[in-house]
Amino acid sequence: MIDEAWLAGLLQDRALLLSDAGIGELATTLGTAGVDLGTGGLLPQALLAALDDTWERGWQPADVAHAARRQVGAGSVPLVVALIAEHARRTDAISRAPDGWVAQLAELGAREAGDSPVPTACHRLQRRAPAEAWRIALLLVGLLRTTPRIEVLVPPPSRWGAARVRPDRPAADDDRALRRIRGLLAKAESTEFAEEAEALTAKAQELMTRHAVDAALLAEATPASTHVGTRRVHVADPYVRAKMQLLAAVAEANGVRLVWYQGLGIANLVGVPTALDAVELLFTSLLLQVSQALSTAERAAGLRSAARTFRRAFLLGYAHRIGERLTTARRQATAEAATERGVDLLPVLRSQQAAVEARAAELFPRVRATRSRASVDAGGWYAGRAAAEQADVAARRESLD
Repeated sequence: MIDEAWLAGLLQDRALLLSDAGIGELATTLGTAGVDLGTGGLLPQALLAALDDTWERGWQPADVAHAARRQVGAGSVPLVVALIAEHARRTDAISRAPDGWVAQLAELGAREAGDSPVPTACHRLQRRAPAEAWRIALLLVGLLRTTPRIEVLVPPPSRWGAARVRPDRPAADDDRALRRIRGLLAKAESTEFAEEAEALTAKAQELMTRHAVDAALLAEATPASTHVGTRRVHVADPYVRAKMQLLAAVAEANGVRLVWYQGLGIANLVGVPTALDAVELLFTSLLLQVSQALSTAERAAGLRSAARTFRRAFLLGYAHRIGERLTTARRQATAEAATERGVDLLPVLRSQQAAVEARAAELFPRVRATRSRASVDAGGWYAGRAAAEQADVAARRESLD
């Protein structure tokens, strides 16, 4: 029989000191003893307390779900989402939290009202082999109690104000432009023809640039509307560093600063809101496109399973060439927009970029630029660049409607 006081002490301290093997042995002990995950409410209480501390260290809902999936496994995600939903229910997050926080709750499916979802999540986890259920639970406790401190980009719950009514926001020009960009990229992802994907991605980048120009001109005319925002993007294993290079290429070409936590697979983006949305959309699309291109390259080379060095080099070569082409496309679209409007856009864009750089320096004063010096597989590098040629993003003059 497991004593509840012993279990409470374990969840508070001792579980954090064990190795993976030690946690496995302890999980086996708890599972063999038939200890229910909901015993005395101790596990949910420990997890919710650890989650509260995690928010104060700069983490957001999507960050926690990403870390759980990455470090504990997909089996932990339903419980994590239930914990986040319970926290949102207790704190009235839907009425009190910042908009970005509420948007993440919606994306995770953690904003529904009603009874606490945690007991149900514990029950579902308990359907696994008892030792495996406890292994996931203990690893999750350890993860939440040891999350490192990161920059606070969205106010944590301790800084939320009183409840307020969220007005229904009508569809804005930004929303319409992003829907068009999203539609173009969805077509680029689904087509089997490289030339069509090239044209669609090019149109998306041109539209992104022209929309950014319009936003910059509006901000110049009404300085009070100028706003630099932040966004976190989560990059999954494998080849996180190479994928981050692709994200960095897209961000740089669109006037967005990127700072990433190497050990967490989390990137911080700083830029104007329309650029942040566009960068996230294009990066997601290019990840799908490069996956298809890599499979094609492996088949062409007669490889049943390419080596990690080839795959990593392929992604790096692809990212490098995509960055070049996106930059060229942006430069051409900006020049064409300036000619059409009869306006010198460079001072406006420089002013906007200065605001982005100032905000990034304020948020990340100790950031250091790093460059990878590791050698790469030459065949994979040039194969990746060749694939990026097929995903050409040079600006075009076709209609964007």
